[in-house]
Amino acid sequence: MNFTIRKAEKADMTRVLELINQLAVFEKEPDAVEVTLEDLEKDGFGNRPAFECLVAEVNGKVQGTAIMFHRYSTWKGRILHLEDLVVSEDMRGAGIGTALLDEVVKFGYDLGVRRINWEVLDWNTPAINLYEKKGANVLRDWNVVHLSEQGIKDYIANL
Repeated sequence: MNFTIRKAEKADMTRVLELINQLAVFEKEPDAVEVTLEDLEKDGFGNRPAFECLVAEVNGKVQGTAIMFHRYSTWKGRILHLEDLVVSEDMRGAGIGTALLDEVVKFGYDLGVRRINWEVLDWNTPAINLYEKKGANVLRDWNVVHLSEQGIKDYIANL
């Protein structure tokens, strides 16, 4: 299958949002997506973009995306966080996900980051197998901590 990977454009965000929603369904959180098209356009394409985005295109249609942003580690220095890597369900297994991951790693390498990190659900065995095959270390002894928007408000109210 022929596909191209390129830097996303603002016009791609409608399809990127569709893929984000597909991922939410896949991850059994269909109602969790709160980000809007306007958020993606504003946050990704302003003077100081909050994220970087790559897309994989097949026959002129975006069929995959990788969304990442810069972080700083007190142990390592500059790192890159891969927030989501999504391939449309009907295109999985065609090598698009691997190609997107390859481009994320190249991007991080070119930036000179000391680490690239991301999360994966413990039941997503195909993804875990791919990441380990590529040399990633899946840390099974760390817990991801989230403080929701309501949690932030409650936290502040109790200070």
